[in-house]
Amino acid sequence: MNRTMREKIGAAFPDATCSTALDTVVVEVSPETLHNTLARLKNDAAFNCGLLLDVTAIDYLDHPQPQPARFAVVYTLRNWQDNLLVQVRCPVADPERGIPSACHLWGSANWGEREVYDQYGISFAGHPDLRRILNHWQFQGHPLRKDYPIGKGQICYETDSLEKEIRARLVENGINETTLKDINTEIMFLNLGPSHPATHGAIRILTALDGETILANVNEIGYLHRGFEKTAEHRTYNQIVPLTDRLNYCSSMINNIAYVKAIEAWLGVQITERAQFMRVVLTEFYRILDHLVCIAANLVDMGGLTNYWYLYNEKEAAYDFISRLTGARLTSSFTRIGGMYRDFYEGWKEDLEGHLRAIEKGIGDSLKLVETNRIVHDRTQNVCILPAETALSYGFTGPTLRASGVPFDLRKDAPYYNYQHFDFEVPVGSTGDIYDRFMIRFEEMFQSIRILRQAMKHIPEGPVDVADARVHLPPKSEVYGNIEGLANHFKLVFEGVKVPPGEWYDSFEAANGELGFHVVADGSGRPYKLKVRPPCFYIMGGFHKMVEGNMIADAIINLGCINIIGGELDR
Repeated sequence: MNRTMREKIGAAFPDATCSTALDTVVVEVSPETLHNTLARLKNDAAFNCGLLLDVTAIDYLDHPQPQPARFAVVYTLRNWQDNLLVQVRCPVADPERGIPSACHLWGSANWGEREVYDQYGISFAGHPDLRRILNHWQFQGHPLRKDYPIGKGQICYETDSLEKEIRARLVENGINETTLKDINTEIMFLNLGPSHPATHGAIRILTALDGETILANVNEIGYLHRGFEKTAEHRTYNQIVPLTDRLNYCSSMINNIAYVKAIEAWLGVQITERAQFMRVVLTEFYRILDHLVCIAANLVDMGGLTNYWYLYNEKEAAYDFISRLTGARLTSSFTRIGGMYRDFYEGWKEDLEGHLRAIEKGIGDSLKLVETNRIVHDRTQNVCILPAETALSYGFTGPTLRASGVPFDLRKDAPYYNYQHFDFEVPVGSTGDIYDRFMIRFEEMFQSIRILRQAMKHIPEGPVDVADARVHLPPKSEVYGNIEGLANHFKLVFEGVKVPPGEWYDSFEAANGELGFHVVADGSGRPYKLKVRPPCFYIMGGFHKMVEGNMIADAIINLGCINIIGGELDR
C-alpha cells in the first residue's frame, strides 16, 4: 500500500522527493511548492488528506548528518478513510521570512503553526494570529532551538489582555462597532480562568458576551507548560517513560505504551504476545478510568453531584488495583522499551473482573439518572454543535470526532497489538452536540469492558520482555555473575538504548484521540527531537467553533465533555 501510494504521490509531485518511514509517505518540497502540495493532498480525491494532525519543526544545528537548511517544518496529514499517512517536509533557510501558512486549508494549522513559531521562531506568511501559545507573551527567544540554554528561566510580569485578539474575533464573526450600535447591544468581556474550577485546570477562556450569549471567544493556554520536549532531548529513551506519565495523567499508562510503541516500531522490536495483551488490558482499563473522570466531572458541571460519586468511587477504588499491579497509583511508569517492567501478579484476573463489575454497576446507576432526564437533555442536546467537516478541519480525533459522525478509530483503521482480532464496535454520534460527546464515552466504556474480558480470556503465558540485549536489561544473575552482563547493564542504563538514525511518526488511539510521537534519532541513546502530538491541543484549538453563539453555561459543560487535560494540552 505505502509503496504504491509513494509512487502515486511521486508521480503527482515530480519536483518533490518521496520516501517512506514506517507507515508514512514522506514528501520533501521547497517553500515555493509547499502551498500547492498541501492543497492538492487535501483536495484531490486521489489523496483526500482532510485531517491535518500536527505541525512541527526540527532544528538541525547539532545534527550529525548534513541537511539542506538548519530548520525544517513538517506537516503530518491523514486520509482517515483509506488509512493513508503523509508527512510534508519543507526546509526553512530564513526563519524570519519563513514559509506560507496552511491556515486557509485547515483550522488546525492555526495552533500548530503558532506552536512552531513560539518554540522555533519560524514565521508563517498569511497566518491570521501568529503569536506565542505555550510560552508566555513576554518570553524572549525560542526554547526548542538547539542553542537555547535549557536552564534559562523567564518570568511573566504582566498579564496579556487579549483585547486585540477578542476584538478581531468579533470582527471575524461579523460584529463591529457599527453593528453593535444598530442592535443597541453592550458587549461585556468575561474572563473564565485560568484559576477557576469550571476550567478543569489552568486554562483562560476569554469571551465577549451579549447578555449570556457568547459572541466571540479566544483562549489562552500554556499555564502548565513544563518543557517536555526540551527535557526529553536530555534523557535516555527509557528515562523519558516517567515524563509521559505526566501528559494525560487521568490515563497515564496509555501515554507510556504509546511512547514505547513508537520507539519499538523504529527499532523493529516485536514484543512478546503476552506483553501485547498486557498493554491492551492496561490501555482499555485506563480508557475506562479516563472516561469515568470526564463524565463524572461533566455531570458536576451540570449540577448532578450524585452521579459523580457513582462514577468516581469506582475510579478511586481502581487505584488500589493499579497500585498492586504496577507499584504506584497515578504515575506508574510500568512499560519499558521491549516489554514491561514486570508481569502481572497472581490473581489479577479475579481482581480486575471484580472492578469491571463494580464499574458496570456505577455506570448503570449513573445512566438511570441521566438517560431520560429532561434537564440533562435540554442542557446537552443540540447545544454546541460541531459538524464533521469542522471537526476534521481542526484536527479533532477520538470521541470528540466520532461524536460528530466520523467513524475513525486507530484500533480499527490502523490496528496494532492484535486489535483486529477483538470483537468490539466504535460508537459514532449523529449530531455532534454535547449530548453525543457526553454519551459516546458511556458506550466506549462498555466496549472497553468487552475488549478486556476477551483479553483476559485469551492472554497467553510466556515472557513479558524480549530477549534482545540491545534494548532489554539482562537478568540480575548475569549482571552479578559475568562481566558481559554487567557491561550490558551499565551501557543500557548510562548510555540508553541506541536507536538508529532516522525520523518517523507513530500514533496510538488514546482516551482523548490520536496520541502521536514524531521522533528524530541521531544514533545515540537520547532522542535528537521528540514531539508529542496531543489530542487535547487541537481539540482546544477548535473550542471557539463549538461555543460561539451559545450561552456561557453551555461553554462550561462543553469544556467538560471534550475532556481537556492540562498536562497533555501544555506538555
